[in-house]
Amino acid sequence: MSKYVKDLVTNHVAAQLDGVQDALLVDMVGMTANETNQLRGELEEKGVSLMVVKNTLARRAFEKTSLGPLFTTIGGSSAMCWGCEDIVSLTKIVCGLAADKRYADKFVVKCGVMDKERLEADQVKAVSTWPSRTEQLGMLVGQILGPGANLAAAMLGPGSTIAGQLKTKAGDEADADSAE
Repeated sequence: MSKYVKDLVTNHVAAQLDGVQDALLVDMVGMTANETNQLRGELEEKGVSLMVVKNTLARRAFEKTSLGPLFTTIGGSSAMCWGCEDIVSLTKIVCGLAADKRYADKFVVKCGVMDKERLEADQVKAVSTWPSRTEQLGMLVGQILGPGANLAAAMLGPGSTIAGQLKTKAGDEADADSAE
């Protein structure tokens, strides 16, 4: 490949992933064309993009970006996965498919990058166990609203008990007046 063509491909790859901050590098060696198409379809349904890249061209394209650490020590063929609302959701989807028996030993997570820091395969699997952004927001809302709900219940509990007792007492007095 000539230098001109390499520059064209490098610029195209860099432009296609412009703005991507977090990504995973996976190995797809040994997959048949049908398995690859099925995998790509499943990833696309979940909002994950997959692109097979040549390591040397990708290294040149991303050396000055947040994705640069992905290609520092990688050899062999690789494919990049990116997308989803956050890196945790991405790792959950990719690690889930890597554990799927249909793709076992053929679709393997090599590494990832999160906040400009390189993650090894075991770190990527650890990130996949974290709560996603949506789950974290739900937990935060629960923590914010929880004390207020407890306070309201504590204030309403004794008040409703007193109101019930007054209603019973008023009912007893009304019955006594009507009996006379």
